[in-house]
Amino acid sequence: MTTLTLPAVAKLNLFLHITGRRPDGYHNLQTLFQLLDVGDELHFTLRSDSNINLQCNNNDLVNEDNLVIRAARLLQRHSSCHSGCDIYLDKRLPMGGGLGGGSSDAATTLLGLNALWQLGLSIDTLAELGLTLGADVPLFVRGYSAFAEGVGEKLLPVNLPEKIYLIVTPDCHISTAEIFQHNDLIRNTPLISVEQVLTTPWRNDCQPLVEQHYPIVAITLQWLVEYAPCQMTGTGASVFAAFPDQTSAQHALANLPATWRGFIARGVNQSPVWAALADTE
Repeated sequence: MTTLTLPAVAKLNLFLHITGRRPDGYHNLQTLFQLLDVGDELHFTLRSDSNINLQCNNNDLVNEDNLVIRAARLLQRHSSCHSGCDIYLDKRLPMGGGLGGGSSDAATTLLGLNALWQLGLSIDTLAELGLTLGADVPLFVRGYSAFAEGVGEKLLPVNLPEKIYLIVTPDCHISTAEIFQHNDLIRNTPLISVEQVLTTPWRNDCQPLVEQHYPIVAITLQWLVEYAPCQMTGTGASVFAAFPDQTSAQHALANLPATWRGFIARGVNQSPVWAALADTE
């Protein structure tokens, strides 16, 4: 195998509770991750040397800080691998939207190069490597919808209804670090058990702060709630609502204001990346 094409799917936080601040400055949280069947796509081509090259349909993303490059180099170092790769990132998800796009790209890179370079590393090892790149990376490596705790890396698989979602992103980029460092962030939500998830009202503890500092997010929520109950995912700026069918979601999407981005996706309990990897075996 010398080439490989894999998806890097998005996620939603169906709820997000901040339960405390840790001594290391990070936050403990509880969340319900819903994977989607829509996302970016990565194309990998084996090289005869050890170089790692990235191209993208967004030239602004081609730099050494891109999580795709960092994931590839991390895997190369960890495995003492002398193989290289040309990677093309087809970026489709909005950036800074709270949909996990960068983390998902990194996870797909770890999974894809593990296969292309024939390293044989376990999923546990790849998830541990991914955690050094970002708290959400292990979710996408393991590839299942999950109840999460810790910084988001302690994952318990869950079987969620595979609903139709409309995801809307206003013309706004939100810094996750800014939100988590803000003095007014809610940080004292009581812990719940996984058994309590379905009986506890869902909310996002970051949403009030984001709405206050980024009024366009509040306006987007006010627009979307006219069609269905809605909330923000992650630290925003994307917001989402579940719809009973594709037709009703499409009706709302057709009325989307011109400067906002929107797409329809189905919730999935297992990432399509696993089906794509299985097809290469």
